[in-house]
Amino acid sequence: MKILIVDDSTFSRKILGNLVAKYLGDVEIYFAKDGQEGLEKYKSIKPDYAFVDLLMPKISGEELIKLINEYDSNAKIIVVSADVQKSIKEEIDSYGVMAFINKPFTEEKAKSICEIIRNDQDEK
Repeated sequence: MKILIVDDSTFSRKILGNLVAKYLGDVEIYFAKDGQEGLEKYKSIKPDYAFVDLLMPKISGEELIKLINEYDSNAKIIVVSADVQKSIKEEIDSYGVMAFINKPFTEEKAKSICEIIRNDQDEK
């Protein structure tokens, strides 16, 4: 399974990558430091799941989600963001994301989201 993590914070990318690998096991994890790189990597590696931060340089997470959905209507996107305003969350939910996780990304949140991914995989 391929996972793409798009976040401008090196620390967040490492934490998320380590926890996802810990709870999902056999995964290939790819990283992008901004929305532009995230879109390029999404197109080149075609990940099974993408974790996207909302507040990033070049292309925002919100814009990236729209662009990924245009490119791949079956994209499986999980938003991980500190921006938890109700209006933002409702708008992002309208794009058909799998989940919206509030930062900081913790061990408990990792278990929960990895369970969602495992259940989604079982449905295939």
